[in-house]
Amino acid sequence: MNQPIAFLRPSSLFNLLCSFILIILVSSSFTWAQDSSNDTNVSTSWTPEELHTIGTAASAEQLEYYIQKLADFGTRHTLSDTVSNTRGIGAARRWIKAEFEKISVECGGCLEVFYVSGIVQPQNRIPQATNVVNVVAIQRGYADPNRFVVMSGDIDSRVSDPTNGTSDSPGANDNASGMAGAIEAARILSKYQFPSSIIYTGLSGEEQGLLGGKILTDYAIANGWDIKGVLNNDMIGNIKGINGVIDNTTARVFSEGTRYVETEREARVRRFTGGEVDSPSRNLARYVDLMADRYIPNLDIMMIYRLDRFGRGGHHRPFNEGGFPAVRIMETNENYIMQHQDIRVEDGIKYGDTIDGVDFDYAAKLTNLNAVVMASMAWAPAPPANVQIQGAVQPSTTLSWKALNPTENPQLAGYKIYWRLTDSNQWQWNTFVPSDVEEYTLENVVIDNYYFGVAAVSKDGFESPVVFPGPAGSFGD
Repeated sequence: MNQPIAFLRPSSLFNLLCSFILIILVSSSFTWAQDSSNDTNVSTSWTPEELHTIGTAASAEQLEYYIQKLADFGTRHTLSDTVSNTRGIGAARRWIKAEFEKISVECGGCLEVFYVSGIVQPQNRIPQATNVVNVVAIQRGYADPNRFVVMSGDIDSRVSDPTNGTSDSPGANDNASGMAGAIEAARILSKYQFPSSIIYTGLSGEEQGLLGGKILTDYAIANGWDIKGVLNNDMIGNIKGINGVIDNTTARVFSEGTRYVETEREARVRRFTGGEVDSPSRNLARYVDLMADRYIPNLDIMMIYRLDRFGRGGHHRPFNEGGFPAVRIMETNENYIMQHQDIRVEDGIKYGDTIDGVDFDYAAKLTNLNAVVMASMAWAPAPPANVQIQGAVQPSTTLSWKALNPTENPQLAGYKIYWRLTDSNQWQWNTFVPSDVEEYTLENVVIDNYYFGVAAVSKDGFESPVVFPGPAGSFGD
């Protein structure tokens, strides 16, 4: 039996065609939105494998642009021009703030960008009252927004006379390289979301006495910031040393051995229980070393058991003095004719910190190191608090700790108990316990023969730095 054939009127056919196109567009938009979400890495379930991607993400070309731009301000001396839009520290800090704001726009407003400043009264290297201004960009965590890891670079530069705020002082390596690294790390990590927060900052007044670091430390204390680590990057772009060595495969990390804020009572306890090489800063340095070994190609870290270079200082020190774990990351071989020098040629030797002395691939490598360390710490649970140890005159050693807040650490899977020989620079052995355990005994491991610590571990495998027992190793509550 023949069925009648139905014909659609032209208007009906047109409406059907429009509906079909609309379905296709909606479907494509949904797919694009999913792809866009993947591009911005807003997943909350990354594994440590992603650190391999972050460990090669920094762009040498982008760093060259940042460093050149900073050098082009002529001088960034703390006492230099603050009004000009093309020269001086005022123009430089406004440009840095604008770069962080640009990154924030690209990540949907993920960065809080602002100034933190203070008036410094006349003192050594500050002939008149001066407004010292830092630039701060915060990438807030979604679970524990008041826990921070910080990457800092320095905005300011100088020539031979530390009070000369007018002569050209491009400061390409010291320290446009570190400042550029902080901006580039923000560009990389702003594509991700983390349970805890990351701060990227440019500090001023370093050459005048670590002034910006003191101002930001005071601000952090006043605002109750729970800082678990500061990575001070000061000169990360030079590979040609004054000693004739050319080396792009190593970097140094400096850390204090005992806490600056240690009390007399805590020092007496440490004398009998150990901890001289296990301050939180020193275990942060070990963490940096471990991240380099695992995720940064062709980079070996020299852990220097000293606050800074011999008799010298850097912007991690004010954070140590405020009670925060902080280390300095920098090149291995410095070239002193490129530091704190008037630009000149003398006896055939070129002096001055100009951009031709910066190796951008090396700066990218150390930027990658910072990004990996910060991402790992921000994805990991907080370092355990109130870590205690017992075992004197016993065959076994018992460690205990305070359980982490599950609301602030939803990623927590458990804890690792670490131990090592007392002359080893890295943790050697570990055992895992689940998150409901707050005390564990290492059977037949004698307390006298090893150093011990505890780290927190996420469900995806990210770990916090190891915390040595007692006040000597505490990362805070």
